Amino acid sequence: MTRLVDVPAQFDDRSFDQFAGAFAEAAKDGGRLLFDAHAAEWASPYGLVGLLVAGQAGRGGGGGGGAGGGDRPVINFFPHGRVPKLKAQDESDVLLPVTPVRAAEDVHAVVSKIQQRASAILASELGLDPKATMGFAMALSEACQNIVEHAGTGGWVAVQRYHWRQKLGRRVVVIAVADAGVGFRHSLEPTQSKRFGARWGDAAALEAALIQGVSRFRDPGRGQGLAGIRRYLARWDGKIAIRSGTARIAIVPKWDDDVPLKDGLPPFPGAQVLIIIPEPESTRK
Repeated sequence: MTRLVDVPAQFDDRSFDQFAGAFAEAAKDGGRLLFDAHAAEWASPYGLVGLLVAGQAGRGGGGGGGAGGGDRPVINFFPHGRVPKLKAQDESDVLLPVTPVRAAEDVHAVVSKIQQRASAILASELGLDPKATMGFAMALSEACQNIVEHAGTGGWVAVQRYHWRQKLGRRVVVIAVADAGVGFRHSLEPTQSKRFGARWGDAAALEAALIQGVSRFRDPGRGQGLAGIRRYLARWDGKIAIRSGTARIAIVPKWDDDVPLKDGLPPFPGAQVLIIIPEPESTRK
């Protein structure tokens, strides 16, 4: 039996819980999944990589368990199978198209591919200090490396730039990384569950990872990836949000109205990371 999963018209981090709820409901009874995106008008990098995660998990390829029993999910983007013709664009806001990450070699390739172009954009368009470009490469690398070391399966990354005229009135660069792996709770449970006791769960695991810098690795110097990203984003007034399982945590800058911690969300496999780097107010034209 085929189960329908509707994709929101505006598919980004704000509407993601709506999609996660539809996915959880459709996947619980098994069967083939049909992701209906024909009414979607726009999708952010976060929405796109999240859709791929759902497809992987729905086929049973995610570390969090899949309900598809090996059936290949179907994504419907266009009604009646009619694909519109698009004009070629000389320039694109996509710094890195949706790219798979399965091994350390993929992480190096991703960073190498994007570093030169992103560095120019961060300096010329966002007005960041050239030194910030090194931190950007680090943040991108650490976010991708998290897939390789913790997920237990592959994932995806995408990077895009926007001009948020209505919400922020500034230009931003957005990084989205997602996987269908085991999630933060499962990854940290062997070393952290006793310390948290009855509080242990998805929210506590995210708090331990992002706020306390805890890692499943006991080696000195390991597990500093998220801490390094936090320090970089604090310097440039950026944002990071991580969703895993039934919880979501965010470091919320003053320009945003997001909630720092949410629990009891619709379950979703793996982990999804959102990083936003804005143009400094001092450089805004």
